[in-house]
Amino acid sequence: MKIYLIAGEPSGDTLGARLMRAFADRYPEVEFYGVGGENMEHEGLHSLFDIADLSVMGFAEVVPSIPLVLRHIKETLADIDKVKPDAVVTIDSWSFSVRVHQGLKRLKLGVPQIHYVAPQVWAWKKKRAKTMYKYIDLLLTLFPYEPKYFTPYHLRTVFVGHPVIESRETWGNGADFRARYNIEENQKILAVLPGSRKTEVCRLLPVFLKTVQSLRQKYPDFCFVLPTVHTVEKSVRQMVEESGLDIRIITNTDDRRNAFLASDVAIAASGTVALELAIADVPHIVAYKVSPLTAWLVKHFLKIQFVNLTNILLGREVVPELLQEACNEGNILYHVEQLLKKDALYERQMEGFGKLRALMSMGEQTPSVNACEAIVQLIEKK
Repeated sequence: MKIYLIAGEPSGDTLGARLMRAFADRYPEVEFYGVGGENMEHEGLHSLFDIADLSVMGFAEVVPSIPLVLRHIKETLADIDKVKPDAVVTIDSWSFSVRVHQGLKRLKLGVPQIHYVAPQVWAWKKKRAKTMYKYIDLLLTLFPYEPKYFTPYHLRTVFVGHPVIESRETWGNGADFRARYNIEENQKILAVLPGSRKTEVCRLLPVFLKTVQSLRQKYPDFCFVLPTVHTVEKSVRQMVEESGLDIRIITNTDDRRNAFLASDVAIAASGTVALELAIADVPHIVAYKVSPLTAWLVKHFLKIQFVNLTNILLGREVVPELLQEACNEGNILYHVEQLLKKDALYERQMEGFGKLRALMSMGEQTPSVNACEAIVQLIEKK
């Protein structure tokens, strides 16, 4: 069995790696091809190109990358034609994925086409739900409310669950992390998580570093850790070094996960990492900035009250969202201190995180196994 996987950013790379593991456990002879990051490469994938080229968010940020992205689409289609896989699975990054699927339809290879992680049509661009059936044969969703947006438009859609609930963040070893990095048991740890895209790091990390500077002055015994990924590691190291702050940069995958469990509080970019923090019961706030043009477009076209998945799923603000002008040192510092006091905000988060885990759980099988089985069923039908 040959499976062609395409993940365009680090969060998709994590999902892809878990899906690969589920396939390999059940089908030892399976061969993987495609595009992915460090996690998928660890599972045996030789990526066609560096996914950092695709990890861009925001209209103003995307435009300069268009020529490179178009070239990668052409390269990907040529590679799929060469490999002749049993299935092509794109993961998240629908703007890139849809162009690959459109190209495959034109090539008429007859290979089953699957997309893993539904576009957020409930938030914006609802018309996409009406046309996706033209390009893919199967859509795998992470949340139980998503299939209803697609099945009326003749697209086979299967809810498999969110793989974050099977991640080691839920049972990682915080004590081991402290021991490995010589952090005392009673020493407070703040995790700094400025995102996995270069544009995110450039906008968020300077603000986060100012907050760290203020916290350092008020709490000299505080320890700061910054778990990061390969795509932005160079930028992160350079910015931290220039700040002169004592921040431990964590790149090892297991240590990144264990750092969550060791942390007393975190400041994070909006995205999958914030959902992981919630699943791991780590008190945190979300802060985010985009370009003024992107912010204007979001304000006029986004049809949701919240941007953080925890708040969206629970239907209320459990995690403070400090966006655009509100994403500043003073606001972040205030909310971090509120969480450290373990007052009403802390209690609201702990109660909400428990409900979130219950909401996202399903059955005895892991989401990755559910996804694997749905893909194999489609292959067998073809």
